[in-house]
Amino acid sequence: MIPRFVSSREAIDSIKDNDVVVTSGFVGCSNPEGLEVALEEKFLETKSPKNLTLFYVAGQGDGDSKAVGHLAHEGLLGKIVAGHFNKAPKIVDLIINNKIQAYNVPQGALCHMLRDVAGKKIGTFTHVGLNTFADPRLEGGKLNDITTEDIVELMTIHGQERLFYKPINFNVALIKGSLSDERGNISLERESITTECISIAQAVHNCGGTVIVQVDKIVETGSLDPKLVKIPGIYVDYVVEIDDPLLKEEVYGQGYVPELCGAIRVSNKSYSKPTKLDAKKLVARRATMEIEKGMVGNLGVGNPEYVSVIATEENIGDYMVLTVESGPVGGIPQGGPRFGSAVNADAIIDQTYQFDFYEGGGLDIAFLGLAQVDEEGNLNVSKFGKKVAGCGGFVSISQNSKKVVYCGTFTAGGLELEIKDGKLKILKEGKSKKFVKKVQQITFSGNYARNVGQPVLYVTERAVFSLKKEGLTLIEIAPGIDLQKDILDLMDFKPIIAKDLKEMDNRIFREGIMGIKNDK
Repeated sequence: MIPRFVSSREAIDSIKDNDVVVTSGFVGCSNPEGLEVALEEKFLETKSPKNLTLFYVAGQGDGDSKAVGHLAHEGLLGKIVAGHFNKAPKIVDLIINNKIQAYNVPQGALCHMLRDVAGKKIGTFTHVGLNTFADPRLEGGKLNDITTEDIVELMTIHGQERLFYKPINFNVALIKGSLSDERGNISLERESITTECISIAQAVHNCGGTVIVQVDKIVETGSLDPKLVKIPGIYVDYVVEIDDPLLKEEVYGQGYVPELCGAIRVSNKSYSKPTKLDAKKLVARRATMEIEKGMVGNLGVGNPEYVSVIATEENIGDYMVLTVESGPVGGIPQGGPRFGSAVNADAIIDQTYQFDFYEGGGLDIAFLGLAQVDEEGNLNVSKFGKKVAGCGGFVSISQNSKKVVYCGTFTAGGLELEIKDGKLKILKEGKSKKFVKKVQQITFSGNYARNVGQPVLYVTERAVFSLKKEGLTLIEIAPGIDLQKDILDLMDFKPIIAKDLKEMDNRIFREGIMGIKNDK
């Protein structure tokens, strides 16, 4: 029952042609970099193993070649099932050029697929993804022409529609841990997040597969706090101690960051930077006005990240407890390569349980990115032309939050503004329209939201829309903006215009603190 302690190459030698390999990690956090490098090196030397299926939950990588990017070689990969691809552009190239079969599945469903396989369930049933690209009535998650097999089916159970994801037989797990004792018990105490590691280890072990864990250090048996052991040694086959600091970073570009893993607490002020009054700040200011005392929220990447900054500036940072889908609850969510982690978190739970909370309606509000909107209120953040970004946690979060606020500029690509005397003027319009007749891919279904009565806002720097039963409705316009020239002429459809169309709060467009705490 005691695992073997071996080199990375010895562990990788256990992977065979056609195996299904599962990797842990989240963007730049907690990726088993040393194992992935070893797998790439072996393939380049020997052209083996071949035709692997790669399964991972969250987006992993640095936007170049790290993490799963090491596996982006024709012949090494034959298929991929994952939640997000934007940080692995070399894998995206394989997908769009029909070099590998590829599926995009909502992040929460992927977590639960692992747990269901571990428990030998018949498969994964979920409402998440209905009426989106994951629904087999639309695309069934397939991403290119050579991907033809159906991995998801539509079923009706007790009169309710559900998506059914078929179980997968997993062969190999590549996991990043922190410490291992001499019996292979794995602690993740130096990791910023615990991801879905225990679900991965259980699923692969119970499929009769091989669980390989990369650790920073091997310690004496009995020296680990059992409450900090996330992966018991009974699940583990191989432990690999990695010495190279570049292959065991807590987050890409940094080694050990104690405030991310909860080892220490730091002043929140050290992570609060003043922001200039620009388009992103205008959007975040208006979005922040939707926060009410006692809310539990989630912030997406990009413009939504600014909501936390504005809440701090306005002294209402304690009105809402922020969560991240990877597991942190409370604290200050991080962006960039640190996305997925949080400074001064109150708790860091497994991603699988976080999605249980989300998909059960635990979120009061979610602030998510606004990329492409159509007249039905549908949103696309997952596919643009041939570019495959993937949905990540977007579907699971947006479909289940009690309220969702989409945040983004009205147009994209070179937008220039003048903000003066409490008014907004467009100096140069963005090259790309975001409000289109029909989105390329449905990542969020406006019809589904209307059917369940979910409140939805679309907040831009110059206009605010609400999803009503009658359709997408313009409810607010920025001071200084011309309704026809600056809004309607730049939309591929005509929205409903509210009879009581209001002017956006003048304070949004002025320097200094807005003082919205006094409004609460």
